[in-house]
Formats: sequence, structure tokens, C-alpha cells
Amino acid sequence: MSDQNHTDPPSDFALRVRALETLLSERGLVDPAALDELIDIAEARIGPRTGAKIVARAWADPDYKRRLLENAQEVTEELVDITGANVIVLENTPDVHNVIVCTLCSCYPFRLLGMSPGWYKSYAYRSRVVREPRKVLAEFGFTVPTSTEVRVWDSNAELRYLVLPMRPEGTEGMAETDLEKLVTRNSMIGTGRPLTPVEAEAT
Repeated sequence: MSDQNHTDPPSDFALRVRALETLLSERGLVDPAALDELIDIAEARIGPRTGAKIVARAWADPDYKRRLLENAQEVTEELVDITGANVIVLENTPDVHNVIVCTLCSCYPFRLLGMSPGWYKSYAYRSRVVREPRKVLAEFGFTVPTSTEVRVWDSNAELRYLVLPMRPEGTEGMAETDLEKLVTRNSMIGTGRPLTPVEAEAT
């Protein structure tokens, strides 16, 4: 399982959304510029940059990390308004790897990570990651050691999860702004890992 390739044809859902947007725009009910602004806010200004800032700060500041794990709701609201949904941060360690899913629909920490990827909403992911998480993660190209316990957390309308991935090796002394570049959306969902400094330079 992976993100859709940009060369793939649009899905039926995407085509319907585009047609509806066009119709509403033609009738003057929706301002295309306003829609573009909302999308930009969701994809670039809110997330996953906000989530990456939180992770990088936790990697660099032990006291911030402690507060984040104790009361994620209060700490995350220092950066973004997440009123209406309680947030819990799950720390990945060599012993435990956390993965987020919403088995009923697609509840997701939108204000921290931005727009959810298509695969997160798919029935295949929602049903399979609970039953066979290691196999699903392997399909993302992410292998969890057999000695590491995999825990799957089910989000809902009142509760959102954010995974705090393990800090990559070789990042000691890096500035927070550089650490942010290593944090990937999938690493904050639990279906991937952060980039290494070498990988970040290559992107």
C-alpha cells in the first residue's frame, strides 16, 4: 500500500468532487480562490508542518517531550487550535511501535497532519491494519522487528492520536528546523519512519 502516484487517473470520488466544485463555482456559490486558500492552509500551513514542529521539539527538548506525553491536548494547542477533539501522543520506542487507524470512518488529526492520505480512508487499510498490522506495514516498505510489539490505536470523533516516532540516529546537535525536515506524515501515523539526514538532503 502506498500513496497514489501523481500519474494515476483521478478516482471516481475525486472526479465527483471536481465536478461539484466546478458547478458551485459556475453558480457563484463558491469562490475558487477561497477554496485554494483553505486547501493551502490544510496542506501547507497547518499540517503536516504543525505535527513535524511538535515532533522535532519533542526530540530536541526533554521537558517539552515530557509535557507532550503527559498532556498532549494542552501542549499541541500551543501551536494549533484543536478544540473539539482530545489528542493523545503515542511514543514509539525500540519495544513498542504505534499505528493509528479509524476503523469506522476516517477520523484523523487533521489540524496536526493536514489532509489525510487516500489510503488512510480506504476500507482495506481500516480493516486489515487491525488484523495484520505487520503485513500492512511491510506493504508500506516498513518492517518492524519481531521483538517490537505493534499496537494499533483506533481514533474516533472525540479522540485523535499522534505518533511520536523515534529520533533518527546521527541527528545529535541538529537544530529543530532541520529536525522538522526529517519528520514524515507517515511516521506520525505509524506507517513509516522519519527520514535520515542523508535522505532529507536527497529530497
